[in-house]
Amino acid sequence: MMSLINTIFAIVAVFYLVLVVKRDLQMLQQNSYRNERYKKWLKQNSEYTSMSRVVCMIMGLLLVSTFAPYKWFLVMKITFIVALISMSMNLLKAKYKHSLVFTKRVWRLFSAELVLMAIVALIYSRFEMRAIAFAAIAFSAFSYAITMFTNWMLKPVEEAINKSFINDAKRILSQMPDMKIVGITGSYGKTSTKHYLERILSEHYSVLMTPGSYNTPMGVTRTVREMLKPYNEVFIVEMGAKNVGDIKEICDLVNPQMGIITAVGPQHLESFKSIENVQKTKFELVDALPADGFAVLNNDFEYVANRAVDNVTVKRYSVNKSDAADYHAEDVKYSASGTTFTVVGEGKRIELCTKLLGECNISNLIGAVIIAMKLGVPEHKIQYAVSRIAQVEHRLNVKRAANGVTIIDDAFNSNPDGSRMALDVLGSMTDGKRIVITPGMIELGDKQEYYNEKFGEHIAETCDVAMIVGQYNRESIVRGIKSKGWEEGDKLIIVDTFNEAQALLTKIASKGDTVLYENDLPDTFK
Repeated sequence: MMSLINTIFAIVAVFYLVLVVKRDLQMLQQNSYRNERYKKWLKQNSEYTSMSRVVCMIMGLLLVSTFAPYKWFLVMKITFIVALISMSMNLLKAKYKHSLVFTKRVWRLFSAELVLMAIVALIYSRFEMRAIAFAAIAFSAFSYAITMFTNWMLKPVEEAINKSFINDAKRILSQMPDMKIVGITGSYGKTSTKHYLERILSEHYSVLMTPGSYNTPMGVTRTVREMLKPYNEVFIVEMGAKNVGDIKEICDLVNPQMGIITAVGPQHLESFKSIENVQKTKFELVDALPADGFAVLNNDFEYVANRAVDNVTVKRYSVNKSDAADYHAEDVKYSASGTTFTVVGEGKRIELCTKLLGECNISNLIGAVIIAMKLGVPEHKIQYAVSRIAQVEHRLNVKRAANGVTIIDDAFNSNPDGSRMALDVLGSMTDGKRIVITPGMIELGDKQEYYNEKFGEHIAETCDVAMIVGQYNRESIVRGIKSKGWEEGDKLIIVDTFNEAQALLTKIASKGDTVLYENDLPDTFK
């Protein structure tokens, strides 16, 4: 009997361990495989001392105390088995916004962890069932430490693999010397600008852009190795960064001839530490351009406008007319169907009509249009492409629900300027109630509370109903809203999850109302 119980115990414990390791790897992946970020997440989310880990540690201590087959010990083991099955079911049923992507790197980490654990278990237990159960439970309690150790241990291997991929990407690019490479970076707006530019240039050229969020050195490398074709004439490269030197690393890989800086603002301050470091990093793109290169800069942002550039030809733009800008927008008109405006600069006037809404989208379009003109795309093709540009998913994406409610999906946004612009778009809606659903903004360093409080103030000025989701930024957002005279109740609603917000929305939203989904925190934040 005891032998059977030990076997079942070992199987269940190992199964639970696999699920725990899978979740650890999922969170490590969402923290960019960086141990320091993963460790910070563990601390912020109390994962060191979560209930499941405490239970596992207690199990381990009790099991190691004796292996005597007493009746009470049999009952205890059965109880632990039931507890492990319950915790396993919770892990299996857990819903995440971003599931673990089983890349080759993940498989290497997963395999290395299991091998390491098996070696330790073999040395300790010689594969006795009861000892295997104890080993699996002990590993489950401290799996995060094993995950970080394995990640550190495999770092030289990953670096060697990445280097070989990067060298291969450089080789491919060197065989296409006539292809134009356009780099796009900015604190925000770069993904939308990338899509807009790709749509416009595709009317005249064979174009490839980095897909999704492939805006890291390895993301760009993968794009080149797997997607770039010999007939491509233009390659648009989105360049993301969280640390000084990140943009330079991508530029060293692709060697762009043209570049757009869409914005420099307070984003990722947690890693950058200062706005000056953000500026320095974004301008690594301009600094990397050749002498005959071409830079397009958004002068609506102070830390773009105040940065002198003398190494390449520069064209600066602004949504509103600025003496320092070469291009600006005039005759801006918004409607339910979209926006019309005219790009004006250097003796040119191009009238444009787009389905897109918001000042930020006008800004992104101007930058794309300037590059298109530089590359010789005819005006009529620019106009046609702009009129057909589709809204980028989760970026001020307007949808009409079946019940007559207008949905503005800006869930990807997570920065002060972009969030303010999204609220302004919502505030311009005159029919029905204006409802915002948001968990606030993250990765703003020691300014996070300040920006979220200001965000709350602007919510009160532009909206009729606010649903604040989660706990992470709740206090600061609510403080900002209440400073404008709001009180918790029908107008100010606090919920723990988006599911709760969605359930309430079905009760309070009616035909003619507009709902803005602003920001969506990843799984690494609560």
